[in-house]
Amino acid sequence: MDSDLTTISSIGPATAQALIAAGVPDAATLRQIGAHEAYRALLIAGSKPHFIWYYVLHMGLQGRPWNDCKGAEKKALRKRFDGLVSEVRGVPLAGIEAELDLLGLRAPKD
Repeated sequence: MDSDLTTISSIGPATAQALIAAGVPDAATLRQIGAHEAYRALLIAGSKPHFIWYYVLHMGLQGRPWNDCKGAEKKALRKRFDGLVSEVRGVPLAGIEAELDLLGLRAPKD
């Protein structure tokens, strides 16, 4: 069974751990939902937005090197990334971040 996220190009142990914590438990699930929805899960789980991380997921799922994203493709992904970040900013945090907010123990963002 395809269960190890690190089998996908450019996904190391730290990224795999973040994906699992965000509800993406394995490579099969990541392939099924795609990079965009996986990144949505990361943002909702409290990860800070990073465009490079977003397009690295896209490239990895295509079996391409992370630095292969260029030109019009990169601009299109940037537009999707910016839209996703704007959309998710209105979604409440989940998990530990939400609990810390309820207790008033997390520093305010920006």
